[in-house]
Amino acid sequence: MNREDWHVPGDLMDRYLTGRLEPAVVMSVEAHLTRCARCRAAVPYEEGWLVAGWERLAEEVDRPRPGPVERLLGRAGVPGHLARLLVATPTLSRAWVVAVVVVLACAVAVGQAVREVGASYLLAFLVAAPVLPLAGIALAYGRHVDPVHETQAATPMAGPRLLLLRAGAVLATAVVLTAAASPWLPGPPGLSAGWLLPSLALSVGTLALAVRMPVAVAAGLLGAAWLGVVGTVAAVHADDPFLFFAPAAQLMYAVAAGVFIPFVYARRSRLDPGESRWSQRSAYER
Repeated sequence: MNREDWHVPGDLMDRYLTGRLEPAVVMSVEAHLTRCARCRAAVPYEEGWLVAGWERLAEEVDRPRPGPVERLLGRAGVPGHLARLLVATPTLSRAWVVAVVVVLACAVAVGQAVREVGASYLLAFLVAAPVLPLAGIALAYGRHVDPVHETQAATPMAGPRLLLLRAGAVLATAVVLTAAASPWLPGPPGLSAGWLLPSLALSVGTLALAVRMPVAVAAGLLGAAWLGVVGTVAAVHADDPFLFFAPAAQLMYAVAAGVFIPFVYARRSRLDPGESRWSQRSAYER
């Protein structure tokens, strides 16, 4: 008998409707129902319930509700797919943001309580603050920090574009949070914001180095160099410990950032060179 002339017998349909069939037989019956309008008509259902069920499913799967940060990004003009991608950045997890806020809150609390060592404390803050964005950028991209990195590596958003988007989001978040804490630190308001240009120069410099090495290594090298050089100079020139945050130094950071930004843009296709090698190795292992 032609398979197209076969229909689900009545007793088999009854057992299907009452859930008394084995899983393999259920799959066979449902495969037939997808092709046979006559047998589908024998399956009772409430149209309103079915429509409502599909709407609920679409609401949860196809149209998930955006969170507050995603909605804020959308209002700022960020396209929906980019907003969702930025919100899912591993470094911008709730734990990381809370950790940065707690560190800054402790810094402000200590600075307010220990006014007599305000200058030394402000110097320590200015030296350490530019490293916060570097740590975030180092953890923004890569197979070691992103549990779905292998899946994302197969998408058009993978590689340099995703790294730049995540690095920008992490830098902006760290800058906003740290800038909010700066006015509460001891010392002149202008000096309290002296970490901003060094932070920008170090962050863009990290991306510039990332054309030759993994971004985490670049961030570690620049962060260690910054802490070592500035700390050593501040200890040697105790009469002028804020030498690296003077107007001339700030101009130097601005110039460096202005040089690094076009360089990173021009060489963006070579960012994170280990990505292609890792993808090839993963494909070989599979």
